[in-house]
Amino acid sequence: MIDLVGFDGDDTLWRSQEFYDQAQEAFEAILGRYVDLTAKGLRDALLATERGNIALFGYGAKGMALSMIESAIELTDGRIEARDIHRIVRLGKDVLSHPVELLPGIREAVEAVAAKHRVVLITKGDLFHQEYKVARSGLADIFHRIEIVSEKDPAAYARLFGEFEVGPDRFAMVGNSLKSDIVPVVELGGWGVYMPYHSTWAHELVAEFAMTERVIEVADATGIAAAIEQMHGA
Repeated sequence: MIDLVGFDGDDTLWRSQEFYDQAQEAFEAILGRYVDLTAKGLRDALLATERGNIALFGYGAKGMALSMIESAIELTDGRIEARDIHRIVRLGKDVLSHPVELLPGIREAVEAVAAKHRVVLITKGDLFHQEYKVARSGLADIFHRIEIVSEKDPAAYARLFGEFEVGPDRFAMVGNSLKSDIVPVVELGGWGVYMPYHSTWAHELVAEFAMTERVIEVADATGIAAAIEQMHGA
């Protein structure tokens, strides 16, 4: 029986990744003035830098912008001009100020689930940016609690279970990332509603994951409530 349902934020409740994708394209256009993008393996280099910096900068647009600046200096051997570094800073600011656009049908889905279960919002990233998005989403009042964490790993979910005094078998997580939303919860004995998004950051991809009976994949928000009820009766 499901007692508590968690919802991811970025690319589950509202659009996010496409703004980072646009910043990536603009970054490549800037670097293209200095280097052969294909020969340099720009995307792989940037991803490696971002991954290496997560422990220091955390997730989000600020860490992305700092990693872009670091990569730009390294890839151009310091030749990048100050005005182009300023453009990279602007890319980060643009991501931080993008509009909050809910995914189609997600408000109705959250409200339907909340009518029968306790619901929490669990999102990771920069505290200020995530608070900005939550406030502008118009969904904050629906949730029993809003958790903004530095990492969505088994330890983070276990703390949540303890605070709500609920066993993992009575918890279901709704999200678009197998790595952050589904795998840790299932490993602890919980349930997952996997709603893939059309674009996923490479860092959130998992090489292998065998879908089990504890995970239900839905095409969009309209399938969330039914998936939870299916788990609730299991």
